Amino acid sequence: MRHALTADQANFKAEVEGFLATALPREIATRIKRGAGINKEDLGAWTKQLNQKGWAAPNWPEAYGGTGWNLMQRHIFDVACRQAHAPVLSGFGLNMVGPAIIEYGTDAQKQEFLPKIRNADLWFCQGYSEPQAGSDLASVRTRADRKGDDYVVNGQKIWTSGAEDADWIFCLVRTNHDVQQQKGISFLLLDMTSPGVQVEPLIAFNGKRLWNQVFFDEVRVPVEQRLGDEDHGWTVAKSLLGDERLLVSRVAENKRILSIIKELVVLQGDRGIELPGSLLNEINALDVRLRALEMTSLRILTQADAGGKIGAEPSMLKLKGSELVQAQDEVLFRIIDHLALPLDTKNTNRTPVEPAFAEYVASGQYHHRGFTIAGGSSEVQHNIIAKQVLGL
Repeated sequence: MRHALTADQANFKAEVEGFLATALPREIATRIKRGAGINKEDLGAWTKQLNQKGWAAPNWPEAYGGTGWNLMQRHIFDVACRQAHAPVLSGFGLNMVGPAIIEYGTDAQKQEFLPKIRNADLWFCQGYSEPQAGSDLASVRTRADRKGDDYVVNGQKIWTSGAEDADWIFCLVRTNHDVQQQKGISFLLLDMTSPGVQVEPLIAFNGKRLWNQVFFDEVRVPVEQRLGDEDHGWTVAKSLLGDERLLVSRVAENKRILSIIKELVVLQGDRGIELPGSLLNEINALDVRLRALEMTSLRILTQADAGGKIGAEPSMLKLKGSELVQAQDEVLFRIIDHLALPLDTKNTNRTPVEPAFAEYVASGQYHHRGFTIAGGSSEVQHNIIAKQVLGL
C-alpha cells in the first residue's frame, strides 16, 4: 500500500519543518542526535517556544490551548520533530494529567494547572507503580484516609521517572478497602513539596538516574486536589489513554534512528571505510520493516480521522514499533563496534568512527530495552492481538 500526503498535509509538513529549521537550537538538536539528552532548563525553554507558537499541546482541545489537529497532523508533526532531533516534551503533563484535568477537573483545577503545564512552568511525574503493583495497578496499596477536608496519604511509589525534577505528582491511591479493587481507587494531584514526601533515586546499570522511589509519610492532601469522584480514580486513569493509543507505533523514533544509521554509513563510506555487505543488507531490511510499519500506522490513523472504529489493532503497532527500535539499536551498536575497533589494515591513515557517534550508543540501547515493557509488554500485546484481532 502506498499512502501519499494530501496537498494540505504536505503544506502542513513543510510548515512544521520550516519552523524546526529556524527555531530549534542547533546545539540541542546535536545533543539529542548523539543521545546525550538535555537538562530540565533546556527542555523547559523549548516547551515555552512551542507553546508560544501554539504547538506545545497538539492533543488538547483548542479551548485549552491545543492545536485542533487531527491524528494525521499529529503524526506528521511528531515525525518532523523527531527527524529534526527535537527534544520530546514531558508526556506526564502534556499527554497524561493535562488531558485528564481537561476531562475531569474542576474549573479551578483547569485554571490553576493547564496554563502552567503547557508552558513548562509546572512539571508533573506519575505515581502509579508500587513494589507490589507494577503491571497490576488495581493492587495499589498506597492509602489515602479521609480526615476532614484532607486525605492523609501513606505508602510508596516506584519506577517514578522524573520525580527528582517534578513539582507535582499524580497518584493512584486506595481510598476504599471494602469494594472491588478498581472501585476503591482515587486519583490525587499531590504537591511534591508537601511535608512527608521523600524521593530516593534508582540508578540503572549504566549509571544513570532513570527512576525514583517516592515515599509518603502522613502527607496531607486537600480533598480539592482529587481529580474526579472519590473511589473512581480508575476511570480517570484509563481515560489518560484516549487517542494516544493510536500513536504508539514509534514510527517517528524509528525514522530518527534509521536516519542516523544511514548517515553513519555514508560518512564512513566517504572516509574509505565500508561496512560488511551482510550488515548493509540488514539495514535495507530494517528500512523495509519501517516502511511497512508506517503504512499500517497511516492506514489506521486515516481510518480514525474519517470516523472509523478502531479496535485492538494498535497493539500490533506498539509491538512491531518497539521491536523495530530495538532491532535498529542492535545494528547501530554493531556498526559502532565494527568501526571503533582498531583497523586491521595496511592503510593506517584511516581513522575509526567518531567518538561523537559512539559515546551514547550503548546507553541508548539499554534505555530502549524498556520499550517492549512500558505501556504493555510484548507478551500482553500478543495476547490482545490473539484474542481481539485474530479471535483465537
